[in-house]
Amino acid sequence: MNLCNQSYVRELLAKYGLAPRKAFGQNFLINPDVPARIAGSAACGFDCGWGGGEAAPAGVCALEIGPGVGAMTRELSQLFERVAAVEIDRGLIPLLSETLEGCDNVRVVNEDFMKLSLREFLSENFGSAPVRICANLPYYITTPILMSVLEAYRPGETPQVESVTVLVQSEVADRLCAEAGSADYGAITASVALCGRAVKLFSVPAGNFYPAPKVTSAVVQIQLYRGGVREAFPGLPEEDGELDAFIAAVKKAVSLAFAQRRKTLANALSPMFPKDALTASLEALGYRADVRGEKLSAADYIAICKAMRGK
Repeated sequence: MNLCNQSYVRELLAKYGLAPRKAFGQNFLINPDVPARIAGSAACGFDCGWGGGEAAPAGVCALEIGPGVGAMTRELSQLFERVAAVEIDRGLIPLLSETLEGCDNVRVVNEDFMKLSLREFLSENFGSAPVRICANLPYYITTPILMSVLEAYRPGETPQVESVTVLVQSEVADRLCAEAGSADYGAITASVALCGRAVKLFSVPAGNFYPAPKVTSAVVQIQLYRGGVREAFPGLPEEDGELDAFIAAVKKAVSLAFAQRRKTLANALSPMFPKDALTASLEALGYRADVRGEKLSAADYIAICKAMRGK
């Protein structure tokens, strides 16, 4: 069984009356090294390289979003204690029963991931065990899926999910990992940085997929802050309810700033803060009065919102 052989995958799909579905963004990997490297990197916590990675630490489990025909699922089953794979396409469920035969530590769930309560799902499938998410994500729904994972946890708590290792469109990968002020930097970059650290691991050209997409892809790993947001940004409110409200304000500031890129930050954030007070705070913090939102990192937004608390 070669789940990364294009001819075999075609025959397998035909056997079950299936074909790649554009509606679900299905592009199956046909280079066996790629799912092995992605799964190995999820298990290791860094880029394991083309040689493959070692098994995850004892007790760590994996959640796969969109297993497709099961190529990466089989790799995950060898590296993690337990694996749950969420597949939206009901037509693939009987196929996965065949391709995952013998993978006794894998459970396939026919659900729309976006309709799941992530916390409840993890509890039902893994108890309190740490989980690492792995996925070849459909391009059209990459950002909503990532944000649903990152926003499942309150800012001050330790998330059950340790990391998210995903194959995405290259321009999305660049955006997730961009530096403040760069052309690729956007609201999602700052939002992700409030939850964890994103690192681009490696690129995956279009020829590695069936059918081949019209773009290049890349693998990104987001390592969530184990101690919550306080781990990365010292000096935040100590009370959890107060921290929740503060981070909500930071996210609102990020959203306002990037929704109106042509405006200065002082103008863009006028619905939140008095312009004169904000301008004075910006200058006191060492920022130009006419600074724009895309020039500021997540840490900068936190510093500004700290300065403006109560004003």
